[in-house]
Amino acid sequence: MTTFSTKIAVLLRDDLATWQRLNVTAFLVSGIAATAPEAIGEHYVDADGTKYLPMFGQPVLVFAGPGTLLTTAHGRALERGLAMSVFTAELFGTGNDDDNRAAVRAVPRAALDLVGLAVVGPRNAVDKTLKGATLHP
Repeated sequence: MTTFSTKIAVLLRDDLATWQRLNVTAFLVSGIAATAPEAIGEHYVDADGTKYLPMFGQPVLVFAGPGTLLTTAHGRALERGLAMSVFTAELFGTGNDDDNRAAVRAVPRAALDLVGLAVVGPRNAVDKTLKGATLHP
């Protein structure tokens, strides 16, 4: 088994509906993919030569926890200087990127109603940031 020096992890609030968990995870990891090119592997090619988009070159671990843990993890990620994407409850009511960014911008950091966050960084720092979270079932 390969051990990576970095870790990509998503933390979801544990009371989300299944469709919300999937949607939030997709949005959160897109931020990492867009800003961490070193995390992206090579293109996939099947035996017929059909080319497919590259994906992360390492596993993405998905965790769950209560809202209070998301707030704590958010603070820990900031303290450690980890690259982070966030998804707030307000984003379920928006329909485009401009409105998403405006919804986050309208709320002070301490008042964000976090339903998910994703971090990428040194393995140990990510582990400490997500302390108390459990792997998503």
